[in-house]
Amino acid sequence: MYRNLIIALFIIVLTGCGKAQKSPDGSSLSATEFSQKLDKIKDAQLVDVRTAGEFRNGHLKNAMNIDWSADDFAEKAAALDKNKPVFVYCLSGPRSTAAAAKLEEMGFKNVYEMQGGMMKWRNADLPEIKASTSVGMSVAQYNEMLKSETPVLVDFYAEWCAPCKKMEPYLKKIAAEMPDKVKIVRINVDENTELCKELNVSALPVLKLYRNNEVVWEKLGFVPEEEVRKQLSK
Repeated sequence: MYRNLIIALFIIVLTGCGKAQKSPDGSSLSATEFSQKLDKIKDAQLVDVRTAGEFRNGHLKNAMNIDWSADDFAEKAAALDKNKPVFVYCLSGPRSTAAAAKLEEMGFKNVYEMQGGMMKWRNADLPEIKASTSVGMSVAQYNEMLKSETPVLVDFYAEWCAPCKKMEPYLKKIAAEMPDKVKIVRINVDENTELCKELNVSALPVLKLYRNNEVVWEKLGFVPEEEVRKQLSK
């Protein structure tokens, strides 16, 4: 009985951490659930809280762009109808989570956010309005880049991603100190949406270390400099 109690408490701790899990009232939805619920509500207000540049590279049909990082977010959001459902999304989740909390604080009654944002949406092959011209690196170009006698460390990042920004200085330092031991390539996910979809990169940051065209190590989330240097020394 004591063992079962410990297991139950452990499960509660796991499922209670973070907003990535679905909230009790169903306001935090997976990409597929978000799409299905959006289709059922005719008067839904769909808000893309990414930057204008990200929005231009591809967005959901009928979405309006209100940049969460802009100073006038609250002012523009106030123009929405508080009595109608609001659906919010970003690229990978953090900004829409913050925006949803702000909207609820402002008095919006029904706010739904998409878990994992556009990265999960694209990963699920759901439809989007894309830019008229295709941008970014192709899979063929990516694979060609990996043809190197020197190990290749690929860093998938975004300008708005806090852990990415924290890792950038030491990655640049390693690149400068060890040009003969590692080739570091940084790929902006906002500018390479199709590549990220093909490689199943659906969250940030992501590091992938290749040797002889094969992935020998990969990591999702913030990685300390010491860990990266350890992997490079193997």
